[in-house]
Amino acid sequence: MLEECHNLSSLFRFQNLSNQGGVNHFVSTRIGGLSLPPYESLNLGFHVGDVHETVLKNRERLSATIQMPLPGFTFAKQIHSNTVTVVTAQMRGRGTVDYDTAVEATDAMVTSVPGLCLTVLTADCVPVLLFDPRNRVVAAVHAGWRGSVKLIARNTVEILIQEFNCKPRDLLVGIGPSIGPCHYEIGHDVIAQVKDAFGGTDGYINVELSSGKGYFNLWEANRRQIMDVGIPPQNIEVARICTYCDAHRFFSVRHQKGTTGRFGAGIMLST
Repeated sequence: MLEECHNLSSLFRFQNLSNQGGVNHFVSTRIGGLSLPPYESLNLGFHVGDVHETVLKNRERLSATIQMPLPGFTFAKQIHSNTVTVVTAQMRGRGTVDYDTAVEATDAMVTSVPGLCLTVLTADCVPVLLFDPRNRVVAAVHAGWRGSVKLIARNTVEILIQEFNCKPRDLLVGIGPSIGPCHYEIGHDVIAQVKDAFGGTDGYINVELSSGKGYFNLWEANRRQIMDVGIPPQNIEVARICTYCDAHRFFSVRHQKGTTGRFGAGIMLST
């Protein structure tokens, strides 16, 4: 990934997506906002207990920094599902100024509408951005462990194929900062679900402990499931930035033990 510094803030972009025309994207950090602890400082989540007006100002700051108009952003009520929603022009701006109007109960959004910035919010879960430069379609995915074992990223690719006639070989993918396999300890119950979803743990669980716990590799779980539907590995860029290790730049629920803000990952077709 490429880091950009803007005055007191910073953000990241995927190199593979940055090399493309006709699309704009970002991954924000926690730096450069107005929120007070434990949400300091660029918290973008209305739903975590922060002051509403402050979150809105943070979103306005981000909008100005990345030069994407705030009314074009679209957010979802993320529920750790495998649901994918096709976002239409009429849904532009949902969830931008309040939580209640966000797109209901979905963890992935896809659109072919220019000027509509699909945005997911995370704080250890994996943000995944996709772009088809041939058919001009974008997608944004929120994938925690539940979404990963429910194959939310794979479901998104399948919707792109079915609804927009996308070819997997054309899709470019960015797998963003999340808690890494160095710190994402899970119990035997989750390990069992990983085995059910992927047919085993090799490459998915890095270390299995005598206690029955292990360390889940969310990056690999999402990379492999989209490769399984035909996306070439060279089309996939993995940030490999652990939000727990890098908690001074990214929000991490695990690092802050529950109460914290959310950073965003968004993608928009240029008008």
